Amino acid sequence: HDNTLARPYISHGSEDRVDIVLTNPPFGGKEEPGIESNFPSHLQTRETADLFLALIIRLLRPGGRAAVVLPDGSLFGEGVKTRLKEQLMEECNLHTIVRLPNSVFKPYASIGTNLLFFEKGEPTTETWYYEHRVPEGQKAYSMTKPIRVEHLQGCIDWWGGNERQGRIETELAWKVSIETVKERGYNLDIKNPHVVADDHGDPIELLAKLDAAEGQVADLRGQLKA
Repeated sequence: HDNTLARPYISHGSEDRVDIVLTNPPFGGKEEPGIESNFPSHLQTRETADLFLALIIRLLRPGGRAAVVLPDGSLFGEGVKTRLKEQLMEECNLHTIVRLPNSVFKPYASIGTNLLFFEKGEPTTETWYYEHRVPEGQKAYSMTKPIRVEHLQGCIDWWGGNERQGRIETELAWKVSIETVKERGYNLDIKNPHVVADDHGDPIELLAKLDAAEGQVADLRGQLKA
C-alpha cells in the first residue's frame, strides 16, 4: 500500500475532500526521514499520529465529521503538537473528547488514549469531556476481556443524539471553554475535575529524591562501618 503521508499536503485539493473520517492512526511511530517535508513547515514532524491529524483536518469538507483515536501525548504535547491543536480548534469544532483507560489496547499498548470528535467549518467554543471507566468488578480490559459496545452505553446515553442536546455535567462528564484551553497553552490533557486524585508528584522529582535518599543511606552505612 502507498503511504498516504508521502503525498504533498498541499496537493490534496477539493476533489479529495471527504465527509466522514473514522480512524485509529498509528501512534508511537515515526515516519522515515523526508516524509515531514510534504507538510507545511509549522506542522513538520516525523510523528505519524500528528501528521495524520494534520491531513485529516485538510481532507474534511466544510461540515465534515471526524472521530480519531489519539494517545494522551497528543493532548499535552508541545511544539508542533500545540500548533496542530490550535489549527484544529480554529478550523473545526472539537466538541467532544472521550478519555479511555490505559488498558483499552492491551497487550499491544498500555498508554492512555482518547477519542476526539470534531466537525470542520466552525471554530471550537467549548469542548466536552467524558471519562470512560472499566466496568465495575473488572480491573482492566484485556485480550480475554476487551472493551465492548455495551460498555459504552453510558456515554451513548449521555451524548444527546445527533445534535448533542441536553448534555449535563456528571461524575464522568465536564466541559472546558476555549478560553481555558488557550490559557493552558492548548494543553488538552484535562483530568476529571469531579475526582480527587492522589498527587504523587512529578516522577522526575521523585526519582531525584529517591537517589538523594539512597545516597544518604549509603553515607550512613559508611559512617557505621568506620
